[in-house]
Amino acid sequence: MKLFYFILFLFIFTFSSSYGASQDCDYATSNLGYVKSQTKKALSMKDLQMTRFYTYKALTALEKSKKNIADCGCEEASDSALENIEYLKNATKATSLAGARILLNKALLFSIESLEAIANHDEHGSIYGSDNLIMNVASSNNEETMAFLDQNKIRQRIDTSLLKYKTSLDHVINTVDCAEARAFAQNIYENCEQELLKPHLSESKKYYNLKTKEITEKALDRLGNCERK
Repeated sequence: MKLFYFILFLFIFTFSSSYGASQDCDYATSNLGYVKSQTKKALSMKDLQMTRFYTYKALTALEKSKKNIADCGCEEASDSALENIEYLKNATKATSLAGARILLNKALLFSIESLEAIANHDEHGSIYGSDNLIMNVASSNNEETMAFLDQNKIRQRIDTSLLKYKTSLDHVINTVDCAEARAFAQNIYENCEQELLKPHLSESKKYYNLKTKEITEKALDRLGNCERK
């Protein structure tokens, strides 16, 4: 019987550790995607003040995302993010547009590097390794098991509710003028990005905004640029 419970706990915590790590990496990827987009906006500006404005947005977002990146457990992504922060800081102090762009191009490369590191995270290891799993199993109890199961139920309820959102969004895409539908979806997408940057967001709210963002991103891809063919 003891062996049965050990195997049960081993299964639960193997699943919860890998699932938790995966979710943390998803949050980090979302935030880094926002940093990347703001850096690209900064690079597209032809005015130094506007360049600084978007650079500050990228820098602030990256500073807020350090914990998410650390929780993902990918050291390569964390290292790239720290380098990125330094280049963004220096870009805000640049006295010329040309100088700012040199630094921003470097920052953009580090954003891409962080995203690629997380995408390939499984290939170079994780802090959620076997030693950590053994510690979890050794300290596990019924309360921890129930907490995991409760969280899983919450996520299932969120997934169910988002099916209705997806249906409504599909209806908007199919019945509303493309430009209006795109503006509507873009507003939701950007709101989710901003919510995910908040440092003390509950797990359920983080999950809700991440999944809403993913559904909306697919809708935006379907809409394209609304150019007539």
